[in-house]
Amino acid sequence: MISRLRHVVVWLSRISHCRGFGIQSPTDYGFVRYVINEHWPYYAYERWSSDDWLTRKLGKLYFRLANWRQPHIIESNHAEDYLHAGCRNAVIESNAEHADLIIANPDDVADINTLLDKTDEKTVLVAEGIWQHPDWWERLLSDERVRTAFDLYYCGIACFDSSRRFRQTYIVNF
Repeated sequence: MISRLRHVVVWLSRISHCRGFGIQSPTDYGFVRYVINEHWPYYAYERWSSDDWLTRKLGKLYFRLANWRQPHIIESNHAEDYLHAGCRNAVIESNAEHADLIIANPDDVADINTLLDKTDEKTVLVAEGIWQHPDWWERLLSDERVRTAFDLYYCGIACFDSSRRFRQTYIVNF
């Protein structure tokens, strides 16, 4: 009950950041609107109805990220069902040399630089549990390779496209 109440308070505190409000970049707005906060019922959603609400919420995000990005290699220690539903051709590894989509948990990653060495300009990195590890998230954001980041409270998404002139971090009500 307390946990659910905390999630409601977080959602209400981020209400002004709903559905891409205030994002001036058309690319970033489209990403927030049509990937992060997409509400259309996808074909695979029904099979995950028995998962707890946070696992299901993050799993659906992973599904949409894999569906949007269509990565060749995904680095993840879990969520394979969600990721394969989004991109059936992707190879999911637990310790890849390079990955197009990385799902990392700060509890499992000792060195951020080792994780960042697996990235390139097309990599999308999802950091889970940033509300529990805010200093880990801040260290990730302080790296010069991270150009655009999205703080979703339950996880963070970092993009590395160096063609962007300005670094930007968005708070998104997820």
